[in-house]
Amino acid sequence: MKVPVVDIGTCTLCMGCVEVCPEVFVQNDAGYIQVNEMDVYPETEVDEAIKYCPENCISWEEH
Repeated sequence: MKVPVVDIGTCTLCMGCVEVCPEVFVQNDAGYIQVNEMDVYPETEVDEAIKYCPENCISWEEH
């Protein structure tokens, strides 16, 4: 299964991923972007978040 991941070390918290795909990406209480656990991720929306991420810190990992 493909799972989106965020490299929080390079993320600048632009919040674009949260705007494009709020069901997957959220800002947690610590202030970092977190990926919600889901059985299946909406590939089109996640790909859109990846496309518009200015730091290229979102990617897919195979699990």
